[in-house]
Amino acid sequence: MSVVRTHTYSVAEADLEEFLARRAGLIGTVREICPGLTHAVLIQLDDGTYRDTWHWEDTGRLEAASRAVAGLPEVPPAMALTKDLSTQDGHVVDER
Repeated sequence: MSVVRTHTYSVAEADLEEFLARRAGLIGTVREICPGLTHAVLIQLDDGTYRDTWHWEDTGRLEAASRAVAGLPEVPPAMALTKDLSTQDGHVVDER
């Protein structure tokens, strides 16, 4: 089954539109250089924070992407609009 990397963070409402544009650009670049990203889902939680879940084909592709993404110029501008970032990885156990 697939693996996921989940980020939880806050984005100021005034920055949301710009953040979404930067996030889309980052996802596009990641897909170009790192095969295996199947989909990315952004959810606004009831407390106003965002949960950003990126689904990968397997652990190897997630790990390779993690190394590659660290040096991408798109990362700092996108993440500059977030605060209180936390990250977790996990494996999909059941998907229907």
